[in-house]
Amino acid sequence: MTVVGGSARPGGADAASPSAATGGQGFVRYLGVRAGVATNMTQMCGIGPFITIPLVVAAMGGPQAVIGWVAGAVLALADGLIWAELGAAMPGAGGTYIYLREAFQYRTGRLMPFLFVWTAVLFIPLIMSTGVIGLVQYLGYLWPGMSYAEVHLVSVAVVVVVVVALYRRIDSVARVTTVLWIIMLVSIVIVIVAGFSHFSVARAFHYPAGAFSLSQGFFTGLGAALVLAIYDYLGYDTTAYMGDELRDPGRVMPRAIIYSILAMMVLYLTLNIGVLGAVPWQMVAKSSSVASLVIQRTWGHAAAEVVTVLIVITAFASIFTGLLGGSRVPYHAAKDGLFFRAFGRLHPRYHFPHVSLLVMGAITIIGSFFTLGTVISMLTAVIVIVQAVAQVVALTVLRRRQPGLLRPYRQWLYPLPSLLALAGWLYVYYSAGLTSILMSVAWLAAGVVAFLIWGRSVRAWPFGPKDVREEYLDEQRAVGGLENSRNKSGAVS
Repeated sequence: MTVVGGSARPGGADAASPSAATGGQGFVRYLGVRAGVATNMTQMCGIGPFITIPLVVAAMGGPQAVIGWVAGAVLALADGLIWAELGAAMPGAGGTYIYLREAFQYRTGRLMPFLFVWTAVLFIPLIMSTGVIGLVQYLGYLWPGMSYAEVHLVSVAVVVVVVVALYRRIDSVARVTTVLWIIMLVSIVIVIVAGFSHFSVARAFHYPAGAFSLSQGFFTGLGAALVLAIYDYLGYDTTAYMGDELRDPGRVMPRAIIYSILAMMVLYLTLNIGVLGAVPWQMVAKSSSVASLVIQRTWGHAAAEVVTVLIVITAFASIFTGLLGGSRVPYHAAKDGLFFRAFGRLHPRYHFPHVSLLVMGAITIIGSFFTLGTVISMLTAVIVIVQAVAQVVALTVLRRRQPGLLRPYRQWLYPLPSLLALAGWLYVYYSAGLTSILMSVAWLAAGVVAFLIWGRSVRAWPFGPKDVREEYLDEQRAVGGLENSRNKSGAVS
């Protein structure tokens, strides 16, 4: 995945409104399947596999680590079909924020969208923290022998530089995002070519004894590998935020999601097998900069340094774009009246959400002091509770509460993909470990307390009315009524 995943996309006042999403005149529906696949893959492909391959191999205990990548793809496919139905029915930039608001407003008012923003304030910076950790790991190849203090001083310095660079108005990062994706894709291709240029079949498929025995240890390892793999696939939901710009959402969205996941699975499997064919899996499992290791063993130290520099640059750019986009999430929610007002403040001179940026920057620094595996487990556990599982429920709730809502795409074989996704996400949550589970529950509980404090201050449920608004359904009815009026006028004339 890119360091900023699809989960980090902003929602809010403008994004949340169907009328705003259509921009008055409406977006131009120009994106087809090919463009949709490219858009998703841009968000999915990043530094992720370069920092997680060693962890996945270590978790599975050998080359059978490829099972983890396949399992991650299966879960992403099932979950992607949930995103496809919700995104096609409620297009716009709000994403999960919108889906939870529409589905859960009947019973719990604004609680669920508030909790999503609350958790986003944690998991978005944690995603950035993985980028910082990965950057420093690869920097260690160029600067060997860094002490514990030096590692964390560099980590803090990276985040401070990013925040200072962002402490101004920046209108667009589309070009930066595209460039960093191209650099990372080139880096992946180089590592794959290097691996297969010195490929050993015996090395790549040298499975240890009992590698495929269905024991408790196997499923424990698979769960740990799945946590890491799904982290790398995040971003497959990107087109779900672009329903207004898809040529035929009911056709394009599910296909773009499915094709992009399958393409990334092939890319990750090829990379994983190429790495294991060039370097013994025992060395891979212990490596902190596996791409540099592969290039060094195949093409020499100079070539490895060049690739390492590319990865470090991409990691830095990813943190930059991730904090830029992520800081807008609580800002838009606050402007929509659904989060603390302080997060809705703009810098008086440069007009950017400086409070959100500073808070997320601080959390990114804190996260960088933990190990990579711990951070990934924690952010995944948080995402599972308030995003993944909640959206499984939201899809079913909206089918019952808003049966008349126009759905250009309806989930194939419903409810089987939803049930598969639910089972997979619960398995991921359990596999994240007791510490991550307890921390995620504690953060969620703190979010409920924060919601009650906020709700009391603005007189929202449970201290006021629920204010149920079926915005997309209401707009659909309004458009239908307008068309009926036009038809009647035409018939009379």
